[in-house]
Amino acid sequence: MSDTYIIEVHSDAVGLVVRDRGGFRFFSSEASFASLDGHLFRNPRAAEEAATRHYDTSNLGRRRRC
Repeated sequence: MSDTYIIEVHSDAVGLVVRDRGGFRFFSSEASFASLDGHLFRNPRAAEEAATRHYDTSNLGRRRRC
């Protein structure tokens, strides 16, 4: 298993997670995902799901669909 994974939402890279004690720590590459910075997730998939929820519940999702 890798120690670092790119997190994508709708084919856009929004951050990465790095293996840390107890899980994977999120680092955003997009300012709109900064609220997830430093969060610890049990695995990369959980981080990706959180990023997708963030996108879908924010104005980001509404803007992109227009």
